Amino acid sequence: MTASLLHAPRLHRTVLANGLTVLALENPVADIISARIFLRAGSALETPATAGLVSFLMGLITKGTDRLSSMAIAEAVESVGASLSTDSAADYSVISLKTVAADFEDIFTLATDLLRRPSFPPAEIDLEQRLTLQQIRSMQEQPFTVAFNELRQAMYGDHPYALSSIGTETSVTAFTQAQLLDFHHQHARPDNVVVTVVGRISPEAAVAQVERTLGDWPQPPSSPPSLQFPTVNPVSDCFPICQDTNQAIVMVGYGGAPVQHPAYAALKLINTYLGNGLSSRLFVELREKRGLAYDVSAFYPTRLGQSQFVAYIGTAPDNAAIALEGLRFEVERLRDTLLTDDELQAAKNKLLGQYALGKQTNAQLAQLLGWYEILGLGLEFDHQFPDLVNAVTALDIEAVAQAFFRDPTLVLLGPDSAITPLAQAQTAS
Repeated sequence: MTASLLHAPRLHRTVLANGLTVLALENPVADIISARIFLRAGSALETPATAGLVSFLMGLITKGTDRLSSMAIAEAVESVGASLSTDSAADYSVISLKTVAADFEDIFTLATDLLRRPSFPPAEIDLEQRLTLQQIRSMQEQPFTVAFNELRQAMYGDHPYALSSIGTETSVTAFTQAQLLDFHHQHARPDNVVVTVVGRISPEAAVAQVERTLGDWPQPPSSPPSLQFPTVNPVSDCFPICQDTNQAIVMVGYGGAPVQHPAYAALKLINTYLGNGLSSRLFVELREKRGLAYDVSAFYPTRLGQSQFVAYIGTAPDNAAIALEGLRFEVERLRDTLLTDDELQAAKNKLLGQYALGKQTNAQLAQLLGWYEILGLGLEFDHQFPDLVNAVTALDIEAVAQAFFRDPTLVLLGPDSAITPLAQAQTAS
């Protein structure tokens, strides 16, 4: 199903009396139903002292309720061949499930019980802490992750987007059952929840199922906790990290627009042109033609708050200086070099082709529907996005590059002999 969701004949949006939003799309092609239960609570709600709390909580939400153990939950899901998982991101967290149609009611009921009544057993907290600490220590041995963590912190400062999504050893060690229950009590409320259901089920039946399991969930009298992002002032500086590695990691970060900014579509196109795939500008110019890169790409995350545009390259330490020069040149040349008609159209075709391919399965559609709702874009954004992309001109690309691709934050990771002189030269300039 690649048609616009807005014009899908069996797509319904309903808001229950308690404020919970339901999005249901009938797709009878296969005997499968996918659902997502989104919570408007992501790592953007965290502080340095609570970094990683949302990820930690979502990892535990399937580990027990007041009446079910983690083993009983796992057996209920696996006995019918269903899938049930959780995830968290900067701007939301989510419970995902997929079943055959006959088992949907039982598995969805289980998922809503996990959402409403997690118990966070102390033994499970201890185990999750040990596993998370192992993950944190493992990530500290990954050069790319170390470099990106430094870049993110330098660019975001006091903004919660600066924090590691899985936390720090200090924050994770301090998590308690009372803290988890308090966060859940504050943020897990019906008017903070979006449920999406896609598959072989009528919208009417989907809404009725949500009403049965979540309709009696009382809406608190007070409004949900508000999220106020601080102003982001990225530091235009160079941050060296000396490690005895076989390759150097060079990262260049620029401030990026939030999802509802007029520059969003143009930045997505620039990201596609520069860093998306083997035909991208960075790959062709820096790896294929100049042989500088083990790995080279760019990314521009979709965010409710201010995002970031990051280009990076992994290269031989002796090539770090010329790789940095090439990376910046390819990004910043867009400020005064217009894309050709062919370049612009190729980027549009690639971006919109990948967008269409991301709407093939019930699970993908359920994710997309809820994501748009959480971001405040509305269902119509699925129809609007291709139009926004197609409307971008070469002059628009140039104007957006002029607005955003200035005064970058630099992170250099590699052997001291290569990184320190390069960092000193960057600081001096």
